Amino acid sequence: MKLSKRGEYALRALIDFGLAQALGKPLLQVNELASKEELPVKFLEQILMQLKGAGYLDSRRGKHGGYLLAKPPEEIVIGHVVRLIDGPLAPIACVSQMAYERCTCPDEEHCGLRMLMSDVRNAIANILDRFTLAQVVEVTLRKMRRDKVPLPFAATALRPEEGAELEVLES
Repeated sequence: MKLSKRGEYALRALIDFGLAQALGKPLLQVNELASKEELPVKFLEQILMQLKGAGYLDSRRGKHGGYLLAKPPEEIVIGHVVRLIDGPLAPIACVSQMAYERCTCPDEEHCGLRMLMSDVRNAIANILDRFTLAQVVEVTLRKMRRDKVPLPFAATALRPEEGAELEVLES
């Protein structure tokens, strides 16, 4: 599995929407997000439309319109987003649960490569499906506060908390 640029940008955008919501500014304009992430506006717009179509984002029209999360961050599973944007997680089609295709191996059931790639697929899925957007946002904010980095999208000037510690995403 290789995360495409589209997948990377989609995840970065969702994390930004989660950060913005947590900091009291849930609505972001495309230009604001593109500027912060240094992404091409047109490409980002396409990605946001795809995320909206899948029910992850909602939009508001008008001069002060933009996009916002359509679901609570606790309900957005990172693995689901990766599959939406980039397709199956399996490194080879014969181990895919979403898009299985028979391989050219004469004995698929006893194929060492297939067994190895199945373990790779399962390891990736177990990690990506274990974490929600809320968890990624939480650890991001914790690290930003610990490192005293200015918080993006804050509705008011928020100061990083003294002594905040980073906790690694745990199982």
